[in-house]
This record gives sequence, structure tokens and C-alpha cells, in this order.
Amino acid sequence: MLKEFKEFAMKGNVVDLAIGVIIGGAFGKIIDSLVNDIIMPIVAKIIGNVDFSNLFIPLSSAIKSTSLVEAKKEGAVLAWGNFATVTVNFLIIAFVLFMVVKAMNSMKKAEASAAPAEAPPPPPPPRSEVLLEQIRDMLAKK
Repeated sequence: MLKEFKEFAMKGNVVDLAIGVIIGGAFGKIIDSLVNDIIMPIVAKIIGNVDFSNLFIPLSSAIKSTSLVEAKKEGAVLAWGNFATVTVNFLIIAFVLFMVVKAMNSMKKAEASAAPAEAPPPPPPPRSEVLLEQIRDMLAKK
């Protein structure tokens, strides 16, 4: 059973998937930093708020706190600042993946068009032409 597991784990697809997951996790951290450290501060400068994580709408009149963590303890809140950050993260990741797939597809197209395409063989002549050629050849022999 251990041998079967080793064979399974060492198959190319499993190893490729594991590498993809690891790289995806690292890429996610880069995108988080891009959004939290670069994009959101610019948006916050425009809006006039620096900390997006504390932006929320209280759903109860009992909520008096200005901190999201404390407000959640006091009652229900809509934490739209966190949602905005996560949405921007998603859009950036989706756009980057779209660009990667688009680049890969264009490389495949370029590779396919660069390879010399073999001309397909001409279609066989119609049966009537073949018969006429045979008649012509027989008459030429006489």
C-alpha cells in the first residue's frame, strides 16, 4: 500500500498540482500586500479614510464603538471595508490569471502558426473523370 501511495504521489499531475497550490498561496500573499499596502491607501487618501478594515455600518443602535472588532462584540455590523478589500483582491487575481491564460493561448497560437502546416492531399477526382481517363488511355493504345 505504501508503494502504491508513493507511485500516486510521484505522478506528474499530483506534483504539478502541489507546486501550483504552493505558488498560488505565495501569489495570494503578494496580491494581499499589493491591495492592502498600495491600492487601498490610495483609495483611502481619495476617500479620506486610512483604515479600510474598520469601515462598517452598525445594524443596531446599541453599537457605539468605532472599532470593527469592538463593534462586532456589541452587535451586528456590515463590515463593508473588509468586503471591499477582499473584492479588490479577487479582481486583481482574476485579471492577472486572465492575462496569464491569454498570454499562454497566444503563445500556443504563435507556435502552431510557426510550424509548417502540411498541405492536405488533394481530393480524389470524381469517378466519372477516372472512367474517362481510362477510356482515353485505352483509345490511345489502339
